Amino acid sequence: MINNLIKYLENKKILILGFGMEGYSTYKLIRRHLPNQMVYISDANSDVYGKYEEVLRDSNVTIISQDEYLKDLEKYDVIMKTPGLSFKDIDTSKFIDKIKSQIELFLEFVDVFTIGVTGTKGKSTTSSLIYHIISKQCEDVHLLGNIGVPLFDEIDKLTEKSIVVLELSSHQLEFVQVAPNIAILLNLFEEHLDHYKSYEHYINAKLNICKYQKENDYFLYSIDNECLREHVKKMGNLKQNVFEISLEGNRKVNQNDRLIIKKDNTAVDEAGDVFYTDSEARQILGDHNFNNIMFAITVAKIMNLDLKKANEDIYNFAPLEHRMEFVGEIDGVKYYNDSIATIPASTINGVETLKNVNTLIIGGKDRGIDYTEFADFLGKTDIEHLICLPDTGWKIADMVVNENMEKYIVHDMEEAVSFAKQLTKKGTVCLLSPAASSYGFFKNFKERGDLFKKLVRGF
Repeated sequence: MINNLIKYLENKKILILGFGMEGYSTYKLIRRHLPNQMVYISDANSDVYGKYEEVLRDSNVTIISQDEYLKDLEKYDVIMKTPGLSFKDIDTSKFIDKIKSQIELFLEFVDVFTIGVTGTKGKSTTSSLIYHIISKQCEDVHLLGNIGVPLFDEIDKLTEKSIVVLELSSHQLEFVQVAPNIAILLNLFEEHLDHYKSYEHYINAKLNICKYQKENDYFLYSIDNECLREHVKKMGNLKQNVFEISLEGNRKVNQNDRLIIKKDNTAVDEAGDVFYTDSEARQILGDHNFNNIMFAITVAKIMNLDLKKANEDIYNFAPLEHRMEFVGEIDGVKYYNDSIATIPASTINGVETLKNVNTLIIGGKDRGIDYTEFADFLGKTDIEHLICLPDTGWKIADMVVNENMEKYIVHDMEEAVSFAKQLTKKGTVCLLSPAASSYGFFKNFKERGDLFKKLVRGF
């Protein structure tokens, strides 16, 4: 299955740029199949190598010094860049064609059926749901990519009959020039502005998921998202099969387009096929998750799966951790952990879905997102207690105008939960939904959510 990939890498001067989980995964793949090939490794943090003794003992590895980790990149044949490394302030013109990633090499050289899912929000839930539905009806199905398992760790297990669902971040898509068989773009919102030169640059990275598709491929996107709708329109006539997903009723579409719409919690296409009913039965709540479901069920239709069975499996699909996760009911208050909510739109979804939010905990790293509309939304809610963490929480507190809302400036999660336990009324909800990134305060959103749950539960 991977012979073509190994032939591509063979005898190349390869630089692994960034040596975290994915960089180490790339090193292991090369060593499994090309044990004697020289590999160059470069990272801004020289301490990372201490975790990998076999790398330090490898006589066919050259480690670039910390001071020179971005020097002379054009001299390499292949630059395997870690997705999290930003080239925002770097002139890539001399080596841009050499920048590769696990995702790009996989899509280019490994002949399996692929379903790629991206979007500012919802990609983990949607990719997991698609995997859940397909795996109940097909054998040899894999969930890989940004979901937590490096792709090259699993690549040797794949066969020509494998189906691979890929969660794809904008960082993974930034330089790719190949595409999955089914490409899903859920939405576009301001995010990761610290990584990209502009919001437009971020959008173009996301759109790479469909730019290089072929005529027999499929592209699914949300026409309810105005930014996404306008950018797809700018791309002109798309040669692949296009499905436009909507929660906002009937829309006029082009002759070759297909439309999924919501009618009384029932999803149908223009042919009248009923896909999903009875929203009360599902465990993943909210219209945003109904939207994710419609993408998943459209994939099931494309793949000719049993839609009745797919409906049943949707009912049985539980929310992922840190995504409006019910933590528990303590002293009459229901606590929810939505630490994954790193943009205002996600927090708005959470508040609107749970409806009975009495205390909202917000705040995190300031990445230049405009919070004006979010502050206006909070000003119109019935939320009585807004607990504000640094940095963005403090900024938003000054922006919100709501006579019935008390705002509390806190310095850490311990203080935030302490206030929440004192203030939240019995019979209501306390929601952690930060509307901001965790970086600078936590390792990631998981660490932030785990601490919140620990503090709420008291252990």
